[in-house]
Amino acid sequence: MSTALEQNAAPCECGQTEEIVSTYAEIARRASHLISEHIQRQLQKGIQAPSDELGIAQAFMDMMSRLLSNPYKLAQAQMSLVWDYFTLWQQSMLRFAGMQAAPVVVPSRSDKRFRDEEWQEHFMFDFIKQSYLITAQHIHETVHGVEGLDEQTARKVDFYTRQYIDALSPSNFALTNPEVFRETVHCNGQNLVKGLNNLLRDIEDGDGNLRVRMTDTSAFELGKNVATTPGKIVLQTDMMQLIQYQPSTEKVLKRPVLIVPPWINKFYILDLREKNSFIKWLVDQGQTVFVLSWVNPDERLAEKTFTSYMEEGIFSALDAIEKQTGEKEVNAIGYCLGGTLLAATLAYLAAKKKKRIASATFLTTLIDFSEPGELGVFIDEGQVSSLEKKMSMRGFLEGTEMAGTFNMLRANDLIWSFVVNNYLMGKNPFPFDLLYWNSDSTRLPAKMHSFYLRKMYMENKLVEPGGIEIGGVPIDIGKINVPCFFISTVEDHIAPWKSTYMGAARFNVPVRFVLGGSGHIAGIVNPPAAKKYGYFVNPAARLAKTADEWFSGAVQHEGSWWVDWQEWVTGQGSAQTDARDPSKGVLKVLEDAPGSYVKLRL
Repeated sequence: MSTALEQNAAPCECGQTEEIVSTYAEIARRASHLISEHIQRQLQKGIQAPSDELGIAQAFMDMMSRLLSNPYKLAQAQMSLVWDYFTLWQQSMLRFAGMQAAPVVVPSRSDKRFRDEEWQEHFMFDFIKQSYLITAQHIHETVHGVEGLDEQTARKVDFYTRQYIDALSPSNFALTNPEVFRETVHCNGQNLVKGLNNLLRDIEDGDGNLRVRMTDTSAFELGKNVATTPGKIVLQTDMMQLIQYQPSTEKVLKRPVLIVPPWINKFYILDLREKNSFIKWLVDQGQTVFVLSWVNPDERLAEKTFTSYMEEGIFSALDAIEKQTGEKEVNAIGYCLGGTLLAATLAYLAAKKKKRIASATFLTTLIDFSEPGELGVFIDEGQVSSLEKKMSMRGFLEGTEMAGTFNMLRANDLIWSFVVNNYLMGKNPFPFDLLYWNSDSTRLPAKMHSFYLRKMYMENKLVEPGGIEIGGVPIDIGKINVPCFFISTVEDHIAPWKSTYMGAARFNVPVRFVLGGSGHIAGIVNPPAAKKYGYFVNPAARLAKTADEWFSGAVQHEGSWWVDWQEWVTGQGSAQTDARDPSKGVLKVLEDAPGSYVKLRL
């Protein structure tokens, strides 16, 4: 059988001898320097006993004790595994003899690791792939089926078992990945040398910690080829810069739009490129758009609270917008954590009997945190207490730590695929604007983040009337009195859509709930011109009690939820006025968009 493996076996010239020698010398120098630095760090820290801050070891000890307490069930699992191995061996021998044989197990359609044709066509790689999938399936089923574990321990065991299984995939090793094997033969191993160089570079860039590079960051510049929608900074506080965007139509809707992005990431996910910029699209629809660009805090802002983001963020922006436009009310949009803040703000305004926000839109927003999805694995008393100790020393949560947590939720796509590309294939990562944004981490103030983890995730106090207080005002989301629009996405791994629905169902006002395709980012950044994903809407006047009941009556629509939202928001008020040029307003222009706050890169 002639396969691509044999056809591409001829070696190539991957550089002159001098270049190879120079590369080896550079690798030796960098490796020696990194080892020396690591030893110095360890000496400075002193010898410390290994700790189990995440509670992983304890969780697996509990799981093993439960598993071993039922030897009959364990023996059944082992026999099932042996039987599948035996079946695989029989089928593989048939294939080796040139006969057709159906696979014992196949990867899921969404699994990108085994898309190279050699995984199916070559006898040995097919055997390796199926052997791995069989083992992975049995390990996961055995661990997942252990009875008697508390819910948090079961989640932790399930999650970290999957991390272990993903790490041991044959696609992650040079000799068992056909694509890497071909490249190694083709280039006489120079791909592995280049990969080692890339590995050392990423450790150096991470100051001794491995930070896998996902994209070529030098290919992007804020204001040049990302975050390019024209606008001006018209206000600056300790917490944010307020951007007002340049109109592109002669007439605009009278009521402005204020976007409250999450401060876990930067706002320009909504303004990556002109063709997929939600902000640019809003401007082109005749909206006067204001956006909060949050500060990337350091230790000086350690005492900033959730209330600070409301008072020095949203309220300062509302006052500035009123001065600039003469409008006392806005249509507000909150994304993820920005939506959680928006919900609290609406409840605060309702308690104060103030009308500053006419309508509210929530993009993939958790309000009811009783079922937070896999993020809940990282949030329990032990882990939060440990995190609080670290934050108290620094004054903030380091952005890379939060980014690492999110990446683990999709490890194959956001970690291992880059390990293969960068370190085994020896390639530089491809320039990709979305991954540039994803790698642009932000810090979180210590006091705010502790409040957020405890009061929202751990105690779920936002949905309790008076469960939290902001500025001495008890918060009750049941008293929110403005129409609301929720957009969630079916594959969201950060804010699961059924959990966001639970929050929407707690409102006592008209709520339009829309379910888009794809995930937390791609499902939101989905311009109409792309003609992708579509969305679901239930035509009933009121929300059903449960997400499943709502979905059973939902109707799928083609296109982007952006158009549906535009129709909804204009239904809240469609009066128009002349376009507003931020340079001609009463507020002083401080600098051009996207501003200086967003440009601080960790």
